Amino acid sequence: MGLLTVSGSPHVHGGLSVKKLMWGVVIAMLPAMLASFYYFGMGAIKVTLVAVGSAMLFEYLITKFILKQPPQLMDGSAAITGLLLAFNVPSNLPIWIIVIGALVAIGVAKMSFGGLGKNPFNPALVGRVFLLISFPVQMTSWPVVGKFPMVLDAVTGATPLGIVKEGIKNGEPMTDLMNQVPSYTEMFMGQNGGSLGEVSAFLLLIGGIYMLMRKIITWHIPVSFLGSVIVFSGILWMINPEQYVNPLFHLVTGGLMLGVFFMATDMVTSPMTPKGQLIFGAGVGILTIIIRVWGAYPEGVSFAILLMNAVVPHLNNLFKPKRFGEEVNNG
Repeated sequence: MGLLTVSGSPHVHGGLSVKKLMWGVVIAMLPAMLASFYYFGMGAIKVTLVAVGSAMLFEYLITKFILKQPPQLMDGSAAITGLLLAFNVPSNLPIWIIVIGALVAIGVAKMSFGGLGKNPFNPALVGRVFLLISFPVQMTSWPVVGKFPMVLDAVTGATPLGIVKEGIKNGEPMTDLMNQVPSYTEMFMGQNGGSLGEVSAFLLLIGGIYMLMRKIITWHIPVSFLGSVIVFSGILWMINPEQYVNPLFHLVTGGLMLGVFFMATDMVTSPMTPKGQLIFGAGVGILTIIIRVWGAYPEGVSFAILLMNAVVPHLNNLFKPKRFGEEVNNG
């Protein structure tokens, strides 16, 4: 009797291949990417090209010369890692720092574990967190949004999350802080500073809906993620609205929508079962608010997802799907 060899995740059934899934994610990211080009201009284009190009180059070199395997660049996974890395950094980040981030994302977080399907942590987020810890000044100098600014080193300013975080620390009332940030409509559509992936919650939401309709992702992680953010931040806000910001602010600021649809739902680093995905999403949402409110950084999405990535093996063991043909005890 022959042995059945099963490769690492992602396991795809039906008419969609891994390649189709990956490029479907790229298509879903295009509206937000184009919006970042519009608001941040040549800086956003530079960051995106360098991040994607570096990620694909490092994957090719490592696969061919270190792992001694045929390169699979056209499956789209390296391109997605590069795009997500670009979405998680400011548009004025120096090229050499972007290249380092791509090397860490691909070489350390992905290929050192064997490549696609074997990495326990989201590669782009590993790269982003490495850069944030190693180059905190460059990673937190946010260009002010404009309409296709041609100057790469534009005037910098604080993000809405940063303004609120610093203001609360200094004892400013929330009503005054809300006058210092853009309106909710402006933040939802993209008129706020931050990384490329913070530019438009609306277009990220459109991309997420596209992936749900195409069955690239399921509803479990986005719904539980958003639900836990709304409930937890809402409880804090009702306790003290002058100390804690309302849930709507959390939804339209920072990288929340990017995390909800494009990073927490990564099929390799998220649970396999619906129950596991619901717990995973809820955990990411709660950790995001904890870090945003009490952590050292204004944003908490990246850290929250990486922390919950570490819990995924336990969730998979806890909620194992029934084996085909297994007898069910109905009592």
